[in-house]
Amino acid sequence: MTRTVPGRTDHVVVVGAGLSGLAAALHLLGAGRRVTVVERDASPGGRAGRTVRGGYHLDTGPTVLTMPHLADEAFAAVGDSLAARVDLVPLHPAYRARFADGSTLDVHTGAEAMEAEIERFAGAREAAGYVRLRAWLERLYRVQMRRFIDADFDSPLQLLHPDLARLAALGGFGRLDARIGRFLHDERLRRVFSFQSLYAGVAPERALAAYAVIAYMDTVAGVWFPRGGMHALPRAMADAAEDAGADLRFGQTVTRLERSGERITAVITDSGRIACDAVVLTPDLPVTYRLLGRAPRRPVGLRFSPSAVILHVGTDRTWPGLAHHTISFGAAWRQTFRELTDHGRLMSDPSLLVTRPTATDPGLAPPGRHLHYILAPCPNTALGPDAAEWGELGPRYRDSLLTELERRGLDGIAASVEEECLVTPADWQAQGHAAGSPFSAAHTFAQTGPFRPRNLVRGTVNAVLAGCGTTPGVGVPTVLLSGKLAAARITGGARPGRPRPAVREPQQRRPV
Repeated sequence: MTRTVPGRTDHVVVVGAGLSGLAAALHLLGAGRRVTVVERDASPGGRAGRTVRGGYHLDTGPTVLTMPHLADEAFAAVGDSLAARVDLVPLHPAYRARFADGSTLDVHTGAEAMEAEIERFAGAREAAGYVRLRAWLERLYRVQMRRFIDADFDSPLQLLHPDLARLAALGGFGRLDARIGRFLHDERLRRVFSFQSLYAGVAPERALAAYAVIAYMDTVAGVWFPRGGMHALPRAMADAAEDAGADLRFGQTVTRLERSGERITAVITDSGRIACDAVVLTPDLPVTYRLLGRAPRRPVGLRFSPSAVILHVGTDRTWPGLAHHTISFGAAWRQTFRELTDHGRLMSDPSLLVTRPTATDPGLAPPGRHLHYILAPCPNTALGPDAAEWGELGPRYRDSLLTELERRGLDGIAASVEEECLVTPADWQAQGHAAGSPFSAAHTFAQTGPFRPRNLVRGTVNAVLAGCGTTPGVGVPTVLLSGKLAAARITGGARPGRPRPAVREPQQRRPV
């Protein structure tokens, strides 16, 4: 039995209207709590925000949506549904991978389509290996989801469960790259099913094989896009919360927490005082710990994930070789991970994610125009260039990224740019993200599961944490879960018995 907040919990203040805070709010409302959500920005979303420039609608955070049933759980808590609020479009292919040798691979989430694509790309032996890999990924997901991901931890002893032995038997404690190599020999294919570990802040050759569950989410469960952009999801969640009775207060910054002994009694903002019985804190860890007035003692300081440079460009043309999501792999692989995670250097031969949301929703750009989102992993500011250095480095790196994309076949991209927005680690740091990384604490073994910063903090009995820095971790699915788990700490609510499969085609759709 996991710990819950003692005493009265009638009125809960949620600090932050990002995905985790909104998920917590919906689950709390569904359990009969009165909820006030306080957000410093003028609109919901947090990292999943929105900027409009010259008629281009830019998603400022994540662009990949997987496991939408986790969002649906939050809507269902208040008798609502994801399908009624958001027009979800399944992406086919989920990704397109482009390699330095000129080859391309479309990543399909359907088993038969992907098997046929791999046979075309690399032959029958690799296709057979994919079939075995897919079965392994599905088993890995079933073992991990309920026990190790969708779970609150109070002690490492909670790991002592038959599912731990099952995870070990599946090879979950080996290395990710080596385990994928048991199924696939083509080095290009191995990249497609292991690059996801960078989301968790760990190179594939060092990451636990258990992190292949992220590849399951990307390559098996399906990838989706909300019409109106990723920001449509938090916007719809905020609307559902308001319709269910939440008091949403935008444009208010929390300055401190008022306490009596070990209990938070009020949240103080730059607009006034909000009395509360409990509080959910979703800002990045340094901000949260500063508000609480203490940080947990750890034998070793937190290690943070690599950061990212994001270049949004609104252009007067696009390129037929780009899918909605295209991963452009450089020739180098292990070397670039070492540059990011060991040496604090920019990738000498970058692998880039290019997202073209107007491929699915042309309304995100003016008529006849196109929107491209270019993500380049880079060192965080604790290991690589600091925030001051990015002031000069950012524009130069922007130019080098466009030059590299020109070299890889996006002819004329630099000349086609009409509007742009460059985001560097300096910007992430200015938003309060530790080490200038939007991906928070890396998922090393010592920072995963019961060893990750917990959502309950000693010395404060009625504050619960949510967001990517705490349980269960980084990524849209896990951040949604963190809100649900935070709410369960307050309500002690019943939990679903087993993970549901990912949502397929929504039956009812309403544009946002």
